[in-house]
Amino acid sequence: MQPVITHENAYIGCAGWSLSRDVVDAFPAGGSQLERYAAVFNAVEINSSFYRPHQPKTYARWAASTPAHFRFAVKLPRTITHEARLRDVTAPLDRFAGEAGELGGKLGAVLVQLPPSLALDHEAAGALFAALRERFACMIACEARHATWFAPDATALLREAGVTRVLADPVVGYQGEFEPAAAPAYVRLHGSPRIYYSRYSLDQIDEVRRRLAAHPHSWCIFDNTAGGAAVPNALELLGTPA
Repeated sequence: MQPVITHENAYIGCAGWSLSRDVVDAFPAGGSQLERYAAVFNAVEINSSFYRPHQPKTYARWAASTPAHFRFAVKLPRTITHEARLRDVTAPLDRFAGEAGELGGKLGAVLVQLPPSLALDHEAAGALFAALRERFACMIACEARHATWFAPDATALLREAGVTRVLADPVVGYQGEFEPAAAPAYVRLHGSPRIYYSRYSLDQIDEVRRRLAAHPHSWCIFDNTAGGAAVPNALELLGTPA
C-alpha cells in the first residue's frame, strides 16, 4: 500500500502558481491565480527572484493572499550564486533578506541553486551559509551541480551548517544513492528525460511518494513547468488528479 502524502506531512507545490486551462477545474473559480492555487497546494517556489528583485510590498501582498498554513520557497538571486560566486555578497544578501523577509512566517525555505561550474569552496560556502542563517530562520536548501559538492567533506559542511541538499531530478554531478544531507528533504523535479517539459509517470510519482514518506515534512516542488506538466504531477502526488 502506497503511503499517503498530505498537507500535514509534506509541502507540495510547483515552481510558480500559473494555472492552465487544462487544470482549472481542480481549483476554485474565484480569486487571483495565487489564491486559487493556494486553496489546493500548501507551498510554492518563487524562481523569479533569481532573475530580478521584487519589492517588499510584493512579497507582503503574496503572503496576505494565502492561507495561514501556506509556505513560500524563494530562490536566492543569481547575483549571489552565479555572478559573485558566493564571495563578497553582504550587500545583495541584505537586500534579498529585506525583500523576501516580508513573507514573515510564510517564508518556508530559501533555495540556493549553484551553477554546474562552481566547485566547492569551503570558505566561501561556509560564510554564505552562516550569513543566511543569521538572516533567515527557515530551511536553507542547496542545489549544487558540481561533483565536488557530493563528496563526504561537502556533506559534512552542509550538515554542520544545517543546510539540506536538494534532491533533484535529473541529477547533475552525482551518481549513486541520493540522500539529503539534513532532514527534512527538499526535492526538485525538473522533468526527465526532457528537462522542464517531461511529465512524470504515475509509477514515478509513486516512487516520489515513497521517498517523501521516509522524510516527513519535506518539500517537493515540480519544476517541469514549460509544457504544463507541473500542476498535473503535483495533483497526482496529492492523489487529486485534474
